[in-house]
Amino acid sequence: MTTPRKCLLLDTASLYYRAYFGVPESVKAPDGTPVNAVRGLLDFIARLVRDHRPDDLVACMDNDWRPAWRVELVPSYKAHRVAETVAGGPDAAGAPAAGQEETPGTLAPQIPVIERVLDAVGIARVGADGYEADDVIGTLVRRASGPVDVVTGDRDLFQLVDDARGVRVLYPVKGMGDPTVVDEAVLREKYGVAGGAAYADLALLRGDPSDGLPGVPGVGEKTAARLLEAHGDLDGILAAVDDPSSGLTPAQRRRLDAAREYLAVAPKVVRVAGDVPLPDFDAALPAEPLHPRELEELSQTWGLGGSLRRLLDALAG
Repeated sequence: MTTPRKCLLLDTASLYYRAYFGVPESVKAPDGTPVNAVRGLLDFIARLVRDHRPDDLVACMDNDWRPAWRVELVPSYKAHRVAETVAGGPDAAGAPAAGQEETPGTLAPQIPVIERVLDAVGIARVGADGYEADDVIGTLVRRASGPVDVVTGDRDLFQLVDDARGVRVLYPVKGMGDPTVVDEAVLREKYGVAGGAAYADLALLRGDPSDGLPGVPGVGEKTAARLLEAHGDLDGILAAVDDPSSGLTPAQRRRLDAAREYLAVAPKVVRVAGDVPLPDFDAALPAEPLHPRELEELSQTWGLGGSLRRLLDALAG
């Protein structure tokens, strides 16, 4: 009997942002360019590989951080993150063009370096046009036949937690040394919901200012959890709005009824896609670099030093 392969899925942008803000900008390449995000991410991956020993590892990418199909449904989705500069390209200070996500000026040049290093190491890097990394992760979770750990600093992906399928979220607290392991017990204890699917319903009811999701005014996290406990899921809650004997308070009934238009589209926006068309790729954890000469050149150019060595040592096992 074949042992199921253990998979580690990285929410790559979430991790390199965390590295960028967690590692000082004084960490620089020989030419003085900051490489704190690059080196921090490599150290994160090295620690994850050492601690969790996956068979497969995929760096999931945001090919589209604000997909048009989500914006069409909820126009406020991530609207506050859009750069408010003149359309047509970066301004003289290097700000992103209108419609692009605001990225710290010293992080943006590091992203292509991260991509080249991951490719040279041989770590699968997967994205899909028109979709966020969350959707790539959701699709790979659905396809998986063995246990999956999703590594992210984004609570949105708690919706994928599924004890029966062995799907957990590793939620970093400080670095990658001691992440919170989010399973159904944690969701019950912290949020009062039964599992990942219920967390998605809680999230859309509660809303999320960081993603521009309004939620239902007057329905916070605790109220949303109580509604889900009483009525099962979003469909059950909406059915309760139409049932005078359902036990909803007049204020709850009024607020939920007023939010029907939002609640009709929010599930598609909040829930990650599970059927994204992905390119062919090899997810197997590499034991040695795929392109050693190119990797050495990148290491010299960008001063990757001990961070890259630690990753290669971890991969070699």
